[in-house]
Amino acid sequence: MYRVVVKGFGDVDQLTIVESPDPTPGPGEVVVRLTSIGMNHAELMARRGEYRLVSGNPPFTPGLEGGGVIVAVGDGVSDRTLDQRVILTLEAPASRGLGQGTYQSHYAVAASKTVPVPDGIDDILLGALWLPFLTAWGCLVWKQNMQIGDRVLIPAASSSVAIAAAQVVKYYGGTAIGTTTRPDKVDRLAALPAACFDHVIVTQDKNWWREAKQLVQGKGYDIIFDPVAAGEFLNQEIRLLAPQGTLWIYGLLGRPDTVDVTPLIRKMASMRGWLLNEIAASGSEQAAYRHVLDRVADGTYRLPVAETFALRDVQTAHAVMAAGDHIGKLILLP
Repeated sequence: MYRVVVKGFGDVDQLTIVESPDPTPGPGEVVVRLTSIGMNHAELMARRGEYRLVSGNPPFTPGLEGGGVIVAVGDGVSDRTLDQRVILTLEAPASRGLGQGTYQSHYAVAASKTVPVPDGIDDILLGALWLPFLTAWGCLVWKQNMQIGDRVLIPAASSSVAIAAAQVVKYYGGTAIGTTTRPDKVDRLAALPAACFDHVIVTQDKNWWREAKQLVQGKGYDIIFDPVAAGEFLNQEIRLLAPQGTLWIYGLLGRPDTVDVTPLIRKMASMRGWLLNEIAASGSEQAAYRHVLDRVADGTYRLPVAETFALRDVQTAHAVMAAGDHIGKLILLP
């Protein structure tokens, strides 16, 4: 087997490939030959030293997602079989210890930290579904309990999480308005069936908020679901909230800045943080996994794959993600 190791914090040249013997499963474990590893901005942050809570210090292996085929079964495992397709659970990487991420060809893990996959889901998607769809569904439905008719503003519209969020919003009967900083992405999103936004706004214009307000007849947004949430953009978002609306922050892409929270008080609105880990040990995670898998299998949820890379080409993959020109999910293939 082989794995990616970050040998030191820094640029993509710190990503190295390390060969090692194939793992053998311990009691209660299985070995999964990964066929798909979803990429996330958290891994770029970890490589740069900005996500040590998960990565620890170098050397470490990044990666939050993975799925594939069971190639070895340990003693005491009766509910998993050879050649069975599975996805690693959200807590699987953390269960292996700090810095034991999924950027590797084979993964030994407790059988209970895997989820069997139904027919009808492509192998290439197995390691790329949880972060987009569970981030969106977990926040918008499990935490927020969004209602039919809710007006939802979704920044970073070209990201896989935002595209998943638009699908979740439409499935539950809401209105999904996306935003992007890139005018060239508007037509590309419109041509992508999975990006089912009702409208996409370009925020380069300083008066973008006027269009956002007009699109919902001045009523404001019941929910704003944002991975950036910083500076003047965040100030405008707060002003766009409907009375008693909620602004959810789920990422760390923005730079800290001064924010005027006065409108939150006047509107009795709120600003909250969302971390996917909250659902992992909540008792609701199995229902969440099943919801996503069922909706992907029946075609309701669709994950657009922007590009795939061989795992050994991880340096190129990280450079492409950092450039931000893609729409949808980037996936590593061991």
